[in-house]
Amino acid sequence: MSLIQFVKSKTFLRQLLIAVVGLVIFIFAVMKWLSISTNHSQKIEVPNLEKMTLIEVEKVLEELDLNFEVIDSASYNPKFPNKSVIDQDPEVGDFVKENRKIYLTLNPSNYANVEMPDLYGKTKRQAYSQLLAIGFRINSKELYVSDIAKDVVRGLKFNGKDLKTGAKIPKNSLITLKLGDGRGKGRYKQTIVE
Repeated sequence: MSLIQFVKSKTFLRQLLIAVVGLVIFIFAVMKWLSISTNHSQKIEVPNLEKMTLIEVEKVLEELDLNFEVIDSASYNPKFPNKSVIDQDPEVGDFVKENRKIYLTLNPSNYANVEMPDLYGKTKRQAYSQLLAIGFRINSKELYVSDIAKDVVRGLKFNGKDLKTGAKIPKNSLITLKLGDGRGKGRYKQTIVE
């Protein structure tokens, strides 16, 4: 029997038909299984978790069959409660499937400590620029001390205490500048009590 006669035979055509029907049934079954196992038609709207504590987040997400993972702490933001959610991914209003992880960024409990730079002998303007750049606030009422140089930094104060270079204090703290008054006969002697 030649190849052409075999292709035209009823046996070959019957086998070909069975193979095509089997392939169609297999593809249909796989598509149905994928639709069920991937929850294709399911949509859960991501809630707004902003300003919630982890306990509140856990309750809300448990009801929706969602999970969460804390990925980071951001810079302290006083507008948010301590250890509350600042940011989330996926965003509020996005649609996800059950058991999806929501990634959270939390607000730390306070500002990070920043090392005090050496500002002794710098001008008032230089000190202002440097302190503001690293995140401190500056008291508008400077302290003036007897010194030959006018508006030159002769010390820093925080909460009424003298600060020394390298001291670590919380970012956003209020710093008071001790400046020379320009009327002194010599240089101001800096004394720092530890």
